[in-house]
Amino acid sequence: MNRRAFLTTMAGGVLAVPLAAEAQQPGKVWRIGFLGPGSAERYTDLLQGLRTRLRELGYLEGTIVFEYRFAEDKYDRLPGLAAELVRSKVDVVLAHASPAVRAAQQATSIIPIVMMSAGDPVGTGFVASLARPRGNITGVSAIDVVLAAKRLQLLKEVLPKLSRVAVLRNPVNPVSELQFREVQAAARSLGIETKSFDVRDPMELERVFSVIAKVRADALTVISDPMFLSQRNQIANLTITKRLPSIFARNENVKAGGLMSYGSTLADQFHLATTYVDKILKGAKPGDLPVEEPTRTYLVINLKTAKALGLTIPPSLLGRADEVIQ
Repeated sequence: MNRRAFLTTMAGGVLAVPLAAEAQQPGKVWRIGFLGPGSAERYTDLLQGLRTRLRELGYLEGTIVFEYRFAEDKYDRLPGLAAELVRSKVDVVLAHASPAVRAAQQATSIIPIVMMSAGDPVGTGFVASLARPRGNITGVSAIDVVLAAKRLQLLKEVLPKLSRVAVLRNPVNPVSELQFREVQAAARSLGIETKSFDVRDPMELERVFSVIAKVRADALTVISDPMFLSQRNQIANLTITKRLPSIFARNENVKAGGLMSYGSTLADQFHLATTYVDKILKGAKPGDLPVEEPTRTYLVINLKTAKALGLTIPPSLLGRADEVIQ
């Protein structure tokens, strides 16, 4: 299936994908819901990877149906979309990122929910514990709360005289405040002043970056959020225009022109999520399946952006990078 046809099919909301033969009941067609805060196009490669992984697990064609719902960066749409999935009687919901997980949690306490890229699922109340989630939610944590402080330390390595950092966040995301607290704690220990800037809608980005420029911040750290990933090209252009060294959670932001990123990859998280789907369709209860945390974090540096900003990346930091974009 080519890219255009795939996007067209997703926009219609239903797509047939394979299912494991050993999990299939005679005549049974499983229905899997996917709830994403971003756009259909944003998820094209990730969902193709998910389907590929299902085939690798030995799934057969024609016995599973996906119901897709995308909020297009309008988080207030998520509760309604989650309710639609529940009404369509899906067998399991795949929810990407904390805003989607929260919406799915509020929509059902019965249908299994597999979360992906959920920051601090215990702190946000999605699960009782990582080892014993209980309830109907399990899946993959992005560990972004833990890494929020590390990103500030990496900025300090690039900018030894760093004294004021702007923090971009989406307050609608339930994990945003938890990450911001980690950044504040790290900033105090490093003697850095932080100032937060809230963005709830992509239309606010231009205005907010103009305000950031006026406070003369030395750098920018971006709290992980699907909207900031969807708007990565605009954000990267604004950081360069405003001459703001920046650090993100996802490598896609750096490939778009951000300076650095440090975190896990969405591809890894979607890959892990298929294992949960498989187990649940075979009868496992989500509350008995421990939440997994990514085992790899990646440091990505964009040297082209560093040059545009007049920065020299320390050789010690370049030596630790998993990927350097020239």
